[in-house]
Amino acid sequence: MPPSSGTSDTPRPSRPGWEPRDPTLSAPPPTAPKRPRGLRRVLRILLGLTLLGALLLAGAFTAGYLLVDIPPANAAAVAQSNVYLYSDGSPIARDGEINRENVRLDQVPLGVRQAVLAAEDRDFHTSPVVDPKAMVRAAWNTVTGKGRQSGSTITQQYVKNYYLGQEQTLTRKAKEFFIAIKLGREKTKEDILQGYLNTSYFGRNAYGIQAAARAYYGKDVEQLDTTEGAYLAALLKAPSAYDVTTHPENRDKAVARWNYVLDGMVTEGWLAHAERTTARFPLPQTARPATGLSGQRGYLVQAVEAYLTDHGVLDEKTLAGGGYRITTTLERARQDTLVQAVEDRVISRLDPARAPSDRYVRVGAAAVDTATGKVVAMYGGIDYTQQYVNNATRRDYQVGSTFKPFVFTAAVQSGAHTQQGLPITPYTLYDGTNRRPVEGWNGNPYDPANEDDASYGDIAVGAATDLSVNTVYAQMAVDVGPAHVRRTAIALGVPGSTPDLTASPSIALGPATASVLDMASAYATLAAHGRHGTYTLVEGVTKGGRPVDLPSRPARQAVTREAADTTTAILRSVVEAGTGTAAQAAGRPAAGKTGTAEDDKAAWFAGYTPELATVVALMGQDPESGHQEPLYGALGLPRINGGGAPAEIWAQFTREALAGTPPRDFDLRLMPGAEELPPVPPMPDGPDDEEESAVTGEAGPGAVVSRSPLPRPRTPVRGQ
Repeated sequence: MPPSSGTSDTPRPSRPGWEPRDPTLSAPPPTAPKRPRGLRRVLRILLGLTLLGALLLAGAFTAGYLLVDIPPANAAAVAQSNVYLYSDGSPIARDGEINRENVRLDQVPLGVRQAVLAAEDRDFHTSPVVDPKAMVRAAWNTVTGKGRQSGSTITQQYVKNYYLGQEQTLTRKAKEFFIAIKLGREKTKEDILQGYLNTSYFGRNAYGIQAAARAYYGKDVEQLDTTEGAYLAALLKAPSAYDVTTHPENRDKAVARWNYVLDGMVTEGWLAHAERTTARFPLPQTARPATGLSGQRGYLVQAVEAYLTDHGVLDEKTLAGGGYRITTTLERARQDTLVQAVEDRVISRLDPARAPSDRYVRVGAAAVDTATGKVVAMYGGIDYTQQYVNNATRRDYQVGSTFKPFVFTAAVQSGAHTQQGLPITPYTLYDGTNRRPVEGWNGNPYDPANEDDASYGDIAVGAATDLSVNTVYAQMAVDVGPAHVRRTAIALGVPGSTPDLTASPSIALGPATASVLDMASAYATLAAHGRHGTYTLVEGVTKGGRPVDLPSRPARQAVTREAADTTTAILRSVVEAGTGTAAQAAGRPAAGKTGTAEDDKAAWFAGYTPELATVVALMGQDPESGHQEPLYGALGLPRINGGGAPAEIWAQFTREALAGTPPRDFDLRLMPGAEELPPVPPMPDGPDDEEESAVTGEAGPGAVVSRSPLPRPRTPVRGQ
C-alpha cells in the first residue's frame, strides 16, 4: 500500500526519556501548577506577623487602658505666676494671675457653642472621643514638614488642657488617648464640652469662655452674639497672634479665621445664609492689662513672652500655665536711662491743650549690645495699662529712610555697578533731580519725589545719604537689584515676613514696616562689622529649679566686613554733617540714619557706636480709633523728623548708657577706593538756615544741613 498522509502502523522510534502513551488509557487530568514553596513560606510569615501585630496592639491597648488612670487636674488648671527678672536678678514683674470663671453650658449661647465646634471639631456630637485616623494624619503632616497639627478631638484637647500639659511627646499623646476614652465612658458630651469651654485659653490671660467674653467684649458670655462667639472661637488656634488690637498686622489672618468659622457653621446648617451675608467682623475692645504690669513692666513681659513662644522655647499655653523663672538680658540701669531720655525729650514736652496732635505721639525704642546681640533696654510706650500695644515690637509703621543703608550695603556686598557699568562707591555721582524716573527697571514706571520736592542735580552717594535723597537711592536699588537688596536686609536682621518688604525700586525708601527692635538688630549687625547673631531677650529660664533649653544663636557673617564698614563710614557722615547732627550730643564717634514715614506718620533715628545700637521712633496714632495719624504740629513744631526728638533721645540715652567707659572709634575696613570720608563742612549761619532744614525734611530743630556733596576724587564716576 502506498504511503498516505494518515496515521501509520509503523511505531515511532522512541526518544530517550520518552515513553509512548498507552492508547487504551484515558488522558490524565491536567494538574494545577505547583505553588513555589518559597512564596507559601512568605505568606505564612506575613500572616503570622499580622496576627502577632494585632495581638500586640490589642495587648498594648488593654494594658494602656488598665494602667492609665484619669489623673487630678494639672498645673495649668491651677496655674502659678511667672517671675521676670533683669539680667542682674532684680525683679521686673510677676505675671500669671489666672483669670477664670467657670460657667454652665446652658449659659453659653447656642450660636457661640456651635462657633467653637465649627472651629475645632464639627463632628463632636457624632464622632468618637478619639480619632486615630486624624492622629496618624497629623503625625504624618508634622513629620513631613506640613506643619505641626494635633489631630485631637475636643475631648482630647480638654484632657490635655485640664489633666495633662501642652508638651508634644508620644507619652503625653498616648496618655491623652486613653484618658479621653475613659472620660468618654464616664462623662456626657455636654459635660466634656462644658469643661473644654471653661479650660481653654483665649489670650489676654483669659481662661475659659466667660473670662474671654469679659476680656474681649466687656460683657458676660450670655450676652455674646454669634459673630463675637466666632471671633473667640477663632482665637483658640492662636490666641495672641489673632488679637487684632495687640497685633494689628495680623488682622487679615484673624478675619480669615473668623470667616472660616462662620462658613463652617453655614456648612453644618447652624447658621442661615442670610445671617452669614450680613455678618460683620466684631472688633474687640482694647485690652485692659493688670495694674501689676503698669509702666514699662508690661511691655517688657509681653516682649519676652513673644520671644519665648516665637523661638519655640515654650508654647503659649504652657507659658500661661506659669511657674517659670525667666531671667532677661535687660539691664536695669540702662532701662531706667532709656525711660528717662524719652521722658525728658518727649513726654515732658507734650501738651495736648496747646497742640492737639500731641495726643497722637507714641514712642518706641530698643537698644542692642553689638557684641552679643542682647537687648539691653526697651521702651514700649507711656504705660502698659494705658497703651497696650508695644511700640518697640509692633510692625505696622514704615521705617522710611532708615532702610537706605541696606541698599548701599547690598551694593558693596555684590560689587554692583551703575547703569553705565561704573562701580558704586561713596563717591559715585547720581542724578538727584526730583521725580527723575528710574532707569533699567522693567516694571511699572517709577519716579519718586524727594522730600519737599527738592532737586539736587549731580550728587555723590555719600552726600545723598547725608541728605536722604530718594531719587538717588531708588535708582541705586535698581542698579543693585531689588531682590538682592531685600536679601541683604534679611541677612542683616530684618525679618523676611516683614510687611511690604517688596523687591521693587520703592524698597529703598522704606515702605516696609519692620519693628524698632528689628531695625536695632539689623543696625547692630552693621556695627559688628557685618557679623550677625540673632537678638535675644532671654538669658535663662528655669522651672522648679530645672533649666529650660534655649535656642542656640550662632553668629554668622551676614555681609562682608568691607560692605558693613563702608556703610558705617557714610553713616558717620550723616551724624557729622547730615540730617543726624543732633546725635553728636552723645559725645562719641557715632553712625546713624534718619527716616520719615509717608505723610509724616512716624519719624526714626537709627544709630550706633561700636558698643551699642539703638533705634528710636516717634509714631502718630489716634488713641481712640487706633488709626495712624501725621505728627504735624506735635511738640509745638511744624513737623517731626528723625533728626529732631528721635536723635535727641538717642544721644541722651547713648551718652548716659556708656558713661564711665572711654569712647571708642570705629575700626573700619573700607571697600577699595573708599578712603575714610571727611566730614561735610556746615553751611554758614544765615537767614536761610531754617528754610534749609525744612527742605531736607529730616533735620531736627537746630540741626545744620549742607547740600554740598562730599569731596570728590579727581576722576568722579557718574551714576544714573
